[in-house]
Amino acid sequence: MTIMEKMPETNSRKEQQQEHEARLKAALSGIKNKFIVMSGKGGVGKTSVSVNLAVALSRKKRQVGLIDVDLHGPDVLRMLGLQGLLGVTADRKLIPLSYNSHLRAVSVESFIQDRDSAVIWRGPLKHQAIQQFIGEVDWGPLDFLIIDSPPGTGDEPLTIAQIIPGAKAIIVTTPQEIALADVRKSINFCKTVKMEIFGIIENMSAFACPHCKEPIPLFGSGGGEKVACDTGLPFLGKIPFDPAMVSCGDTGTCFQDRHGASPVSKALLDIADKMTAMV
Repeated sequence: MTIMEKMPETNSRKEQQQEHEARLKAALSGIKNKFIVMSGKGGVGKTSVSVNLAVALSRKKRQVGLIDVDLHGPDVLRMLGLQGLLGVTADRKLIPLSYNSHLRAVSVESFIQDRDSAVIWRGPLKHQAIQQFIGEVDWGPLDFLIIDSPPGTGDEPLTIAQIIPGAKAIIVTTPQEIALADVRKSINFCKTVKMEIFGIIENMSAFACPHCKEPIPLFGSGGGEKVACDTGLPFLGKIPFDPAMVSCGDTGTCFQDRHGASPVSKALLDIADKMTAMV
């Protein structure tokens, strides 16, 4: 049963909820590690990090699921170059879109004919949709589930904290102080809802000059690492700024496939190695 289908009138709301919860529990039992990628503010490249971490893990032959719960601004499928509606199995489970043999993805865009349509939902419907993205999808066994959350500490990350026991947070920031102030809010959110923080990633940490190759700290440098040190949290790594990341995202081309030898790709693979080692 999907968010686009009407539940039978004969089913009570309580029975419907019990059915959803049973499917959710069954789906989660086949997923080893669950991560929600968060940011305190927009514009830090959180979705790029989510997508490219999922790709990096899949390149290491891990089975990876990627869910876009940024319901009002979903970009995951576009960045992977995926499109089309989800299929349905014989037992009425949704079939996620495949990026490669190790990575599959689901987004609210998978349910909408027109990608430019606005999603105008309140909290309860968001909760139901996120629940169905996990429990109603035929994920199969997964080593990693990566969940791309919208910026801030609203309904979507709160829903993940409530319905996915053991989910861990990866917080993405850029080095400048204004972004770091919002990171502290994300840290306090995780403490409040009792969600373990797996680590902090500093994105756009430096830009290599195309002429002299010297690093230029466009947004400062080292701020994410300092916050991790000050708060006693693991620092997962720095990802340099590369204009090609922007162009690849816009065209739906995997950055790592096209620029596999770049410092950005190396940084992502290093973080993927840390993730597999730490779990």
